[in-house]
Amino acid sequence: MNDGLSTVLICGYSDVDSLKHAEYLGMHYSINVCNEIEEAMQLLDDNPVDLILAHHQNKFFNAIEFLKKSRISHPNTVRMLAGKLSKDEMHLAINDAAIYQFLSPSWPVEQVELHVKRAMENRELSYRHRHLSRELKIAEDVLKKYDEKIDKTIEDGHQFEKLVYCSRSMATLCNMAKKASKTNLPIIIQGATGTGKELMAKAIHSNGDRSDRPLLVHNCGGMTDELLHSELFGHVKGAYTGAVGDRLGLLPAADGGTVFLDEIADVSRNFQVSLLRFLQEGEIKPLGSDKIIHCDVRVIAASNRPLEDLIESGEFREDLFYRLNGFQLNIPPLKTRIDDIELLTEYLAKRYAQSINRKILGVAPEVIEKFQLHNWPGNVRELENEIKRMVAITDNGNFVNTESISLHIGELKAIPKISDEAVTLDGLTLKQKVESLEEKIISRTLQQFRWNQSKTAKELGLSRMGLSNKIKRYKLSSNELSV
Repeated sequence: MNDGLSTVLICGYSDVDSLKHAEYLGMHYSINVCNEIEEAMQLLDDNPVDLILAHHQNKFFNAIEFLKKSRISHPNTVRMLAGKLSKDEMHLAINDAAIYQFLSPSWPVEQVELHVKRAMENRELSYRHRHLSRELKIAEDVLKKYDEKIDKTIEDGHQFEKLVYCSRSMATLCNMAKKASKTNLPIIIQGATGTGKELMAKAIHSNGDRSDRPLLVHNCGGMTDELLHSELFGHVKGAYTGAVGDRLGLLPAADGGTVFLDEIADVSRNFQVSLLRFLQEGEIKPLGSDKIIHCDVRVIAASNRPLEDLIESGEFREDLFYRLNGFQLNIPPLKTRIDDIELLTEYLAKRYAQSINRKILGVAPEVIEKFQLHNWPGNVRELENEIKRMVAITDNGNFVNTESISLHIGELKAIPKISDEAVTLDGLTLKQKVESLEEKIISRTLQQFRWNQSKTAKELGLSRMGLSNKIKRYKLSSNELSV
């Protein structure tokens, strides 16, 4: 037993010198002493030896021959050689025995101990370097395989500029968008907040004939008619208080290009008339001016509320809708595109990790499973923010796992599928069986949404009051919520 100490084999010294070196080095190392080559080789085979301190004496102990043999049988052992050597013997020791260092037989034991200490330190550094290099190589191989996996995942999917997808619904939509991009017709893009309406508009512009001209973006939400008129059509000096100079509006500035009008549903009916005239005639009149300006601009409008519903309620002009509706592209919410979640997660995680110079091994399958259970009310924007936060708190070289997932997502549990046996009557009447199934479905959906009754009612297609009545009828309780 060496109690964790490094082991030094001393051989070839006289009894007096061996004892002297053994006593001094023994304060820091486990010592073995031997003066026969066969016995020394046996010691190397029987016990791990970290360093050999050999004294060469031609007639008494041929240390060079011994160290040559030990180099083959125990290549990781450090070899140090002392003795009076000829020039040929030194070359032989260097080339054939791979001596780490020569020592003078006249050096005191304190100096020998210092060189042994330095040799052992270098041996440890060399060992760590080899293992770290191997670990880094393994990590690089894993990262390479992960990058190849993501590239393969993305390759198996599809991409329309920055829109990434593999679901059938998005494939159909993007094929239509690509066809629309080759025309100059106006486009309406509808979809919930965060589904990527602006990305769709940019993709259409980039793939169209106007791609070499500007794409200007404006959000119409929360603006007065006067300010909106100034932003889009421009104004002249003195048109209103604070108009200290002429202003070129967004539409004339984008002449020959595209204007993306987000939240078009928030525009007042009065301003809708001005916008309709522009779409009909290609003419605008800056605020406070009698001069008419002609400009050629393609308009892409977006809304997070269905414009057809706003027409029925009288909030949106029907004639403006038909002017804008050259093509209508309805982006489905993320909760209906389960197939896209894994692809988007891998893509967004890799892109953000690269942007902050972070290496991640991948996204754990458990994270994807949790993501596929969530309804994503904020759609792709919510998913992207969740991924960015998770990547940001994941250590370099690790997987993005469920430890960093948001609590409200991490607590979601899959709703068990109703088995074939569940649709057998089992001695019940049809009414009793239907009620039993209804109770289970409502209970599981309530658990999925953490007893958020508004979300549950919407998912089940019930009114809030209707769901409340069924909860009372079946005596359901939030105490049954599993965590």
